[in-house]
Amino acid sequence: MKIIIIGAGKVGYALATHLSAQGNDITIIDNNPKALEKVENNLDVLPVKGTGISTSTLLENGCQSIDLIIAVTGSDEVNMLCCLTAKKLGAHRTIARIRDPQYAKELLLIKEDLGLDMVINPEEAAADEIARVLTVPGAIRLENFAKGRVRMVEVLLKEGSPLIGTKMKHFGDKFGVSVLIGAIIREDKLIIPTGDTALETNDTIYAIGKSAAIYTFCKRIHDKPSKVKNIMIVGGGKIAYYLARLLNEMHIKVKIIENDSAVCEALSEELPNTLIIHGDGTDSELLAQEHLEAVDSFITLTGRDEENIISSLIAKQSEVPRVVTKISRHYSNAVIGGLGLDTIITPHDIITNRILKYVRGEAVEALHRIVGGKGEIIEFIASSNDPLIHIPLYKLRLIPDVLIATIVKKNEIVVPNGQTMINPGDRVLVITNKNISHLKDIMDTTSGGITGELKNSIKKLGNIINL
Repeated sequence: MKIIIIGAGKVGYALATHLSAQGNDITIIDNNPKALEKVENNLDVLPVKGTGISTSTLLENGCQSIDLIIAVTGSDEVNMLCCLTAKKLGAHRTIARIRDPQYAKELLLIKEDLGLDMVINPEEAAADEIARVLTVPGAIRLENFAKGRVRMVEVLLKEGSPLIGTKMKHFGDKFGVSVLIGAIIREDKLIIPTGDTALETNDTIYAIGKSAAIYTFCKRIHDKPSKVKNIMIVGGGKIAYYLARLLNEMHIKVKIIENDSAVCEALSEELPNTLIIHGDGTDSELLAQEHLEAVDSFITLTGRDEENIISSLIAKQSEVPRVVTKISRHYSNAVIGGLGLDTIITPHDIITNRILKYVRGEAVEALHRIVGGKGEIIEFIASSNDPLIHIPLYKLRLIPDVLIATIVKKNEIVVPNGQTMINPGDRVLVITNKNISHLKDIMDTTSGGITGELKNSIKKLGNIINL
């Protein structure tokens, strides 16, 4: 696709990185020379100095025939105006970042009037993900598939976890729960487990199963309380606002600590059921005075990564059961992993997932990136035109590095083996490190027959514990 990104900040840069890596033709427009210099030095995209509001800038860069415009500047108004202008000039589709809660209340009207195809709100999306994660003990990430019938949970196996040493073929008998360990991340490498694969300390696992089974699984392997009743949030920005509103609806007590008195006053008016404290969230004495040790979860959402990390480490020292840390920049896994933090939230990564799903097309029902974007879990709905329907899997020739992890049928959820067949209407969850936009893309059409590699893949599928 030919895509113009307006705004080279954190979100724009992240989008340009992933969209260009997947073969799209990317132009990024910004007025900031330093931001454009970073883009030019690190990415294979076209940087353009200018503003997305300018019709001449848009026309000079082919807006009239562009497939997609994504406006992610720091101003909601500028983003909306960029998309409106681009649409008038002939852009096929437009996406705008709109973050202000006041606009969020009128999104349906705004989308219709401006002709927007999609609206993204990183802060609201981050709040949504945090609220989801808090409902499942020990989860780092939680993704829904098949309209909520299937969930995927990401869990880090810390020292002492009852899962350590367990082989996949003994997994079901040992824990008595119907979930599939679909992937393991070990030292930044993606492993598709076989029956003889044993789990190790510091493995990150991706467990897939029915919603109830995932909750039961996490509760059994996690020794901390599962009920969340009291939450302390440091930072009173937009994510904190959206999150507090969600938690209030869940009847969870929320306390927000914010350093800016004007922000505290505004939050007090907007969130009457939330306790707002004016103070420094990195002050251990203040946190102790506010009974940090008594909260079930501690969430850091300031605009500075350093402050969020410091506050989170204070909470970890106080043995808070669950700590969620917002981080805006990418750090190496060695740096972040060594800190012992529980859950890391990166808002622009959440939005990148959503836009990548949108760019892939209607065939992709859901998409979740793993291993820093090196792998993906994708949900497709099989159609009658797909060449792999009504054929046992052992007869299919699949491209390398693809695993059909789960097939969701009308009345059952199936972990496939060689005899399993995909039927029209089935929801198929695929784990891969390839750029796939349709279910048929997993087929190897270069030659016929079953390769030794495919036989090994079938053997792996047969060894995985059934749901």
